[in-house]
Amino acid sequence: MRGRNATRLCSMSTLYYTPMSAKHAAREAGQVRDRVTMSAPSSENPGDAVNVHYDTRLPDLGWSRRIQIPFIAGAVYGVIRLLGPTLRYEVLGWQHPEGVYAAGKRCIWAFWHRVIIPIVWWHRNHGTVVMNTTAFDGQWTRKVIEWLGFGTAQGSSSRGGLRGLAVMARRLEAGVDCAFTIDGPRGPRYVAKPGPVMLARKTGCPVMVFHIGVDRGKTFTNTWDHFLLPLPFARTVILFAPPIYVPADADQEMLEAKHGEMQRELERVRDIAEGWFSLGDEQRARHRREFGAALR
Repeated sequence: MRGRNATRLCSMSTLYYTPMSAKHAAREAGQVRDRVTMSAPSSENPGDAVNVHYDTRLPDLGWSRRIQIPFIAGAVYGVIRLLGPTLRYEVLGWQHPEGVYAAGKRCIWAFWHRVIIPIVWWHRNHGTVVMNTTAFDGQWTRKVIEWLGFGTAQGSSSRGGLRGLAVMARRLEAGVDCAFTIDGPRGPRYVAKPGPVMLARKTGCPVMVFHIGVDRGKTFTNTWDHFLLPLPFARTVILFAPPIYVPADADQEMLEAKHGEMQRELERVRDIAEGWFSLGDEQRARHRREFGAALR
């Protein structure tokens, strides 16, 4: 997700969830109503239908929860700022996104929630728009990723997701990459949601999947995503798979096939990256030839 010369910067102060009128929201719902079945639930009341798919309201939090948000965000941001500069990255397969940029397209990034810490540091300050849940966790997460130079689209698979996809489509058209923690916000772990495939069909931009492995890190097995915290001065490897394009006229069968392809590629790069530092030199050399020249 890097491309320092290829990716257009976007203001950190820009908020990507400006409220829409009901009329405009309903029109965009018709354009983005896929969710793999490519049809949104209907309602006899037009206002209710809009609310179902464009729910960008913040959760009703008590004062004790609201006051936690800046403290949690500040603590997490501080950890990333201290840890990030110590990490050493080897990047393989970067020629794939470079080819996308050369063709005048932007990337729709998809990755497992587990590796969010090492990727947000590596790709900081590029303005990439990340789908962000409107729930409590999303409120402090949004602050952290915006402080690191990302944009956010408010929504998730269960709350305002189509609203977020509409925002992402506009940002891609404006020349900004978008990204999904593809099994977020709460799992199931390693089960890809359909958002990137829907967005790729709408915009013509490809889905780009990747994973990060570390030689030393702490996995929190009590979390739904098996959250990974790299240890200071850890070595990391990022593996990028080839782009997945979705035709604009893709039917239900094609959408399901592309979703399956995305799931398989996510699993493939995950398995290789997670086991990278236990491989022998010959095996790593073979994967380097497979993925392409390294970017360090």
